[in-house]
Amino acid sequence: MADHSEVAYTTADGNDYVAHERTYEGFIKLVKYGSAAVIVILVLMAIFLV
Repeated sequence: MADHSEVAYTTADGNDYVAHERTYEGFIKLVKYGSAAVIVILVLMAIFLV
């Protein structure tokens, strides 16, 4: 059987967890503000287009 004692992605060279976390935080911020913008647009459409 193959030896699976070492997880490759945690020990591989070139993993930049700081950049990964920054990218993820930026994505979450984009989704949060993007969703808020869509909600505001829908509310304004409901008010002014009725």
